[in-house]
Amino acid sequence: MTRRLSPPLGCALALSLALTACSSSSGTSGGSEQSDAAQQHLTVLIATSGDAETRAVRAAAAAFEDSSGHEVTVEVAKDMDQQLGQAFAGNKPPDVFYVGSDQFANYARGGSLLAYGEDHPDAGDFSEGLLASFTYEDELVCVPKDVSTLGLVINTDVWEAAGLTDEDHPTTWDELREVASTLTGDGTTGLVLADEYQRIGAFMKQSGGWITDPAQGEMTADSPENLRALEFVQDLLDEGVAAFAKDVDAGWGGEAFGTGRAAMTIEGNWIDGAMKADYPDVPHRVVPLPAGPAGPGTLAFSTCWGIAADSPHQAAALDLVTHLTSVEQQLAFADAFGVMPSRTAALEEYTDRHPGSAAWAEGLEYAQGPVTVPGFEKVARQFNTDLQALRTAEPAKILADLQRNGTPVLARGR
Repeated sequence: MTRRLSPPLGCALALSLALTACSSSSGTSGGSEQSDAAQQHLTVLIATSGDAETRAVRAAAAAFEDSSGHEVTVEVAKDMDQQLGQAFAGNKPPDVFYVGSDQFANYARGGSLLAYGEDHPDAGDFSEGLLASFTYEDELVCVPKDVSTLGLVINTDVWEAAGLTDEDHPTTWDELREVASTLTGDGTTGLVLADEYQRIGAFMKQSGGWITDPAQGEMTADSPENLRALEFVQDLLDEGVAAFAKDVDAGWGGEAFGTGRAAMTIEGNWIDGAMKADYPDVPHRVVPLPAGPAGPGTLAFSTCWGIAADSPHQAAALDLVTHLTSVEQQLAFADAFGVMPSRTAALEEYTDRHPGSAAWAEGLEYAQGPVTVPGFEKVARQFNTDLQALRTAEPAKILADLQRNGTPVLARGR
């Protein structure tokens, strides 16, 4: 998981070919032989956001070793999709690994994942919305390791210098436009965000639209609500009070914000860790995203703990995942590298410990998860390419193309 929390959409073809070579199994007895050895050696593959996350996962694995008697090796992937695809194709997958919600359906359809969800002792302590992102053909396959939502991150020094107070935190689109205009000047743009649906999609939700229907069976991209959302963002860009990160020579919203090129950005709770590591002197706070014509809206991102269907250590792997998703361990991860617990029982204590993250936690009540239909990542990649030209493009054409590109993919996925 990168700081932008937008996993690469590439390697789709190679991944698809690799996954079709994998066998499928369900339940902790699976289709693979189970090791009867008292001590088993588990391998864990993660895509880390930095040293803090790597250290935290390895510490959690060490604690499991002490309590279980098993050995655990945690490896850090340089390219998660590529390495997993190669591991599955070579019939040597890691026992436990990160699975992003954008690629989950591809792995599930290919039979690469052990469907252990119903065997997890605390599966009922995760919200239905989060579990839906990791459910395939009505079966809960894996449980989310954490969750992130989007919020409006504000540079409080720039805010106060502009004469704004807490009473001016924008709660509507019109108010967002107004404060963005007030904060723009002297080399600083009022609002800087990523040029991708993983950010702009929040406006679609606030407008009452989304890419698909709730069941992900029909495309709903080409709608008046979505058009209103893209036109609003386009207006902000055209007025110069908003910009995409690349247009201010930044790699992502957090970089633009940390270097003073943005007074506000739209990012998830991972930005806290980035600010502490790279821009510790930039004061900031996060507030909920402004509501749109249809009310509040934000996006939710998550990654699950996958277990390989061909792992010879499935029972021990499930014990490890249960340990990694315990309330205590999720809170430890939150303290270590800023992620938000996916366990409902951990959220209240999380916000007590991290009051500055309350806006992100609040967003879980109305957050929209990603489209998780097999093969849709190709459609999403093209949508993001089209959004890069939003300032001068025709929003109606962008949405019509998305509707056309997504329809056959959803039809195949049903």
